Amino acid sequence: MTTRRTERTGGATGGSLRRDGMRRFARNRIAVGGCLFLAVMAALSLCAPVVAPYAYDAQDLSLGATFASGKHWLGTDILGRDLFTRILYGGRVTFAVGVCATLVSVLIGVAWGSIAGWAGGKTDTVMMRFVDIAYAFPFTIFVIILMVFFERSLLLLFMAIGAVEWLTMARIVRGQVMALRQREFVEVAIGLGLSRTRIVLRHILPNIAGPVIVYATLTIPAVMLLEAFLSFLGLGVQPPASSWGILIREGAESMEEYPWLLVFPGILLSATLFSLNFIGDGLRDAFDPRTTRE
Repeated sequence: MTTRRTERTGGATGGSLRRDGMRRFARNRIAVGGCLFLAVMAALSLCAPVVAPYAYDAQDLSLGATFASGKHWLGTDILGRDLFTRILYGGRVTFAVGVCATLVSVLIGVAWGSIAGWAGGKTDTVMMRFVDIAYAFPFTIFVIILMVFFERSLLLLFMAIGAVEWLTMARIVRGQVMALRQREFVEVAIGLGLSRTRIVLRHILPNIAGPVIVYATLTIPAVMLLEAFLSFLGLGVQPPASSWGILIREGAESMEEYPWLLVFPGILLSATLFSLNFIGDGLRDAFDPRTTRE
């Protein structure tokens, strides 16, 4: 009875804190605006086959690169392909890479940090020294090596980027777990004879969800930038598929003659990254434990 009552009380308290955090987040107009912008862009990208005015691979070589007009809202590229259509289809890949690679990094980082923080002692020392060594290795070079020596695919891109973005997450989770281990409710759970796995899953992880979500939100723009960089080098998404990184690379190659090919994708990628950062800052302010006293 005591165990069930403790778990119900903890769940009610956690739910109340989450509701208070969401109310604080809703009052942050910049963060909410970022959410709306991302929702619109994600919906347009997801519905690209329906929303796009032209087929993805439709070309008009006689038209060539033209500036924005009534028929082509953002102009066309040097092959006569509609830029608005290519941006919508490219957004599907960019968003997919950002979300999936971030999920990979979160899963690895949370698991690694939880084990290290809860185990402590030599286990913690060995695991965190590995993290320190991995920090010293250039992330981008590691991803490039994977993309060069293995078959290039979206799945490999997800795994490669996610495999280098989990280190900071692991450190954050480890610190949170070590702090929570000293709290009274964890000591009570240990005294009641609950298993370590149950304590971590039912009591530790729910209490670190806020910092994990905040950092995951801030990881997505970093992942998108890394994908754009790899695509700019020709090591990311391969044609005929495209992403915003590929569009920026193609625009940079002809920016002197056709600057709109670089400007429009660049503005859209920048606006998306700004929105994600605004959301991350808003979540951090909303779920910061120090603000729960307000």
